[in-house]
Amino acid sequence: MMHDLYLALRRLQRATEIHAKRLGRHSGLTPIQLLILHSIQAMGEGTLGALAKQVSVSQATLSTIIDRLENRELLKRVRSQSDKRKVHLTLTAKGEAAIQAEPALLPSAFLERFGKLADWEQLMLLASLQRVAGLFEEGQQSSHVLMDDEPLV
Repeated sequence: MMHDLYLALRRLQRATEIHAKRLGRHSGLTPIQLLILHSIQAMGEGTLGALAKQVSVSQATLSTIIDRLENRELLKRVRSQSDKRKVHLTLTAKGEAAIQAEPALLPSAFLERFGKLADWEQLMLLASLQRVAGLFEEGQQSSHVLMDDEPLV
C-alpha cells in the first residue's frame, strides 16, 4: 500500500513538474509567481501578509518573489493612504497582460477532464488532495518550505 501511495504521489509530482517547465518556457514565470499574480488580481489590492496566507508561503519567501516580480514590472507596492504602515500589492498593466497571455496554472487537458467530473467527485478529489497536503505538513515547523521560487531548469 505504501509503495502504491508513493508511486501515485510521484506521478502527481512529475506531472506538475512537467507543466511547471512548460509554463516557464512559455512565460519565464514559475507556477508560484503566476499563482501570486492571479491571487493579487483576485484580491484587487492586498497586503503581503494576506497574500502569504492565501498562497501558502512564508512572508520572507513571498517578499523575495514579490521583489522579482516588481523588478520585472509585473506588480508594484503601494503605500496605504489610510495606514502608512501598510503596503498593498497591485498588478501593473504589464502584470495584467502577463496573466492574460498565460496558459492556465493547470494543464488545459486536465482542467477539461476534471470539469467533466460530477460536482461531488470534484469536491471529493479536492478534499482528498487537501487532506494529503495536510498530512505532509503536520509536524513540520513550517509548511511554507514546500513551495519556493526555485528557478526552472
